[in-house]
Amino acid sequence: MLRSSRFVLLCSSLLALSACEWIREDLSKGLGGGGDKDRTKQADLAASKITTIGVNSYLWRAALDTVSFMPLVQADSNGGVIVTDWYVNPNSPAERMKLTVSILDQDLRADALRVAASRQISQSGQWVDAPVAAATVQKLEDIILTKARDLRRAASGLE
Repeated sequence: MLRSSRFVLLCSSLLALSACEWIREDLSKGLGGGGDKDRTKQADLAASKITTIGVNSYLWRAALDTVSFMPLVQADSNGGVIVTDWYVNPNSPAERMKLTVSILDQDLRADALRVAASRQISQSGQWVDAPVAAATVQKLEDIILTKARDLRRAASGLE
């Protein structure tokens, strides 16, 4: 009799313990904890809040990658400013460009990025300021935003 009561007590304890684990997992899913995969996605999408730089890390890396062909004068990740030196395109040596890229926020949004461009042309051996087409600045912003979104997708595994 004593042996069978121990067996029943052991079985009921194991059953109660396994039910507790099942309830804990079910509650975790219901409260938005949904498992390791969900936590990883949340961490990846909020990566700008985790980094040590002061701006969105995807925008920062995309901006650096986009202007990497130009010589850099300043790259301040805390302030989110990238300033290039004058760049002369080998295909048009009578023209040069200078860029300032500003990242204004920690979130990956279109209004968190601003590009300013300066252009000069050579006239009689002197560099003279010339207007920059608005489409040029818009195209650069679009390129940086697209690269930043691609970096975010690749980091979160959503591809």
